[in-house]
Amino acid sequence: MPVYSTNMRLKFPIVALVLEVITIILFGVFAVYDDGKSHGHDGHDGHDGQSNETHAEKAMDLYPMFQDVHVMIFIGFGFLMTFLKRYGFSSVGINLLLAAFGLQWGLLMQGIWHLKDGKIKVNIFKIINADFSTATVLISFGAVLGKTSPVQLLIMTILEITIFSVNEHLVANILGANDVGASMIIHAFGAYFGLAVARVLYRPGLRNGHENDGSVYHSDMFAMIGTVFLWMFWPSFNSAIAESDNDQLTAVINTYLSLAACVLSAYAISSLVEHKGKLDMVHIQNATLAGGVAVGTCADMSIGPVGAMVIGFVAGIISTLGFKYLSPILASKLGIQDTCGVHNLHGMPGILGGLAGIVAVALGKKKGEATMQAAALGSSLGFALVGGALTGLIMKLPIWGQPPDQNCFDDSVYWEVPEEEEENEESLAHADHSKNKTEA
Repeated sequence: MPVYSTNMRLKFPIVALVLEVITIILFGVFAVYDDGKSHGHDGHDGHDGQSNETHAEKAMDLYPMFQDVHVMIFIGFGFLMTFLKRYGFSSVGINLLLAAFGLQWGLLMQGIWHLKDGKIKVNIFKIINADFSTATVLISFGAVLGKTSPVQLLIMTILEITIFSVNEHLVANILGANDVGASMIIHAFGAYFGLAVARVLYRPGLRNGHENDGSVYHSDMFAMIGTVFLWMFWPSFNSAIAESDNDQLTAVINTYLSLAACVLSAYAISSLVEHKGKLDMVHIQNATLAGGVAVGTCADMSIGPVGAMVIGFVAGIISTLGFKYLSPILASKLGIQDTCGVHNLHGMPGILGGLAGIVAVALGKKKGEATMQAAALGSSLGFALVGGALTGLIMKLPIWGQPPDQNCFDDSVYWEVPEEEEENEESLAHADHSKNKTEA
C-alpha cells in the first residue's frame, strides 16, 4: 500500500503561487486591452474605422452572455458536484480554485493562436472563450471527484487547458468545423479526458464502493441548485460565440427546446428503470441537462424546432440509461471509476452532438463539410484520451498529496471542517431516547 502524504502546507502554496506568478508575468508580456483598432475576425472583434466608444458598446453587447456563462462555471458546475455527503466544501471550493486559475491560463493558451502585433487583445469574446476552456477542466474534475488532491487538480488544469487549446485551434481554425455550443471540443473532450485520467488513477481499493461515495437528502438538494442554474443558462452557453445575431437567436431557441424535451425523456426513463417506478435524483440532476450538451454542435444550424427537440429527447434517454446500466460496467469491467457520471452527461451526449452536426452539415443546414465535422469529433476524442492518459501518469506521481483510499470523498483531509459529528451523535442518542420513551 503506497504511503500518501496529504499535508499540503508547502506543496499547495508553492504550486499555487508559482503558477500564479508565472501567469502574471506572461500577462505582463502578452496581454493588452482590445482597443478595437485591429482588423480581423477571431470572433466578434475588430472593425476598421470604428470609434472606441462604439467599439466598447459593441463589445458590451456580449456582456450578458458572458455573465450567464460565468454563472454556469462557478455556481452551476460547483453545486452540481455537491451531491457527495461529505465533500461539499471541495466540490464548490475547488471548483472555484480551478476555474479562477483556468480562466487565466485559458486566456493565454487560446490567445497565443490569435496574437495581434505580438499581443493578446483581451475583450469580452476572449474572456467568454477563457471560461469555456475552464469548463473542460470542471467536467474532467467530475470524473475524479473525491479521489484527488487540490495540487493534482491544479496540475490537471494547466495540462488540460493547454491540450484543449491545441485541439480547439485545430478544429475551429484548421479544419473549419462548426461547433458553436462545443459538444465536441468541450463536452466530449472534457469527459473523455477525465475518464482517461480516472482510468490511470484507478484505485482497486474502491472497487466495492466507499461509505462516503453517496449522497444524503440535503446534499442532493444542493446539487439540484447546480442543475437548475445550468439548465436555465445553457442557451447562453450554446449561443455566446455564434457569428451573427441571427445565429445567436437560432442557438438560443434550439437549446431551449432541446433542454425541455430532454427533461421529459429523462424523467420517463428514470421512472421506467427504477424500483417501483420511482424517480432517481442522480438521473434528474444530470440527465435533464444532456439536451444542452447534445444540441451544442447544431445549435446555430437551421435544424428546425423539431430537430432540436428530437436531439434533446434522445439525449435524455441515453444519458439516463447510461447512469443506470453503463456506469457500473465501466467501473467493474474497465476500471473507470467515474464519480459524477460525466460519461453519461457530457461524454455520450457530446458524441451524439458531434454526430448530429455531421448529419446536419451533410444535409446543408450550415456551410461546411461533413468530413471536417467527423475529423473534428475524432480529433477531440483522440486529444482527450491520449492527453488524459499522459496527464493521469503525471498526476499519479506520489508527490502531489493525493488522499489514501479510506480518506477519499472526505473534505476533512484538505479542509478545516466544522464539528458536526458530535451533533449527529447527540441527535441519534436523542432519537433513541425518544423512541424508548414512546415504546415504554
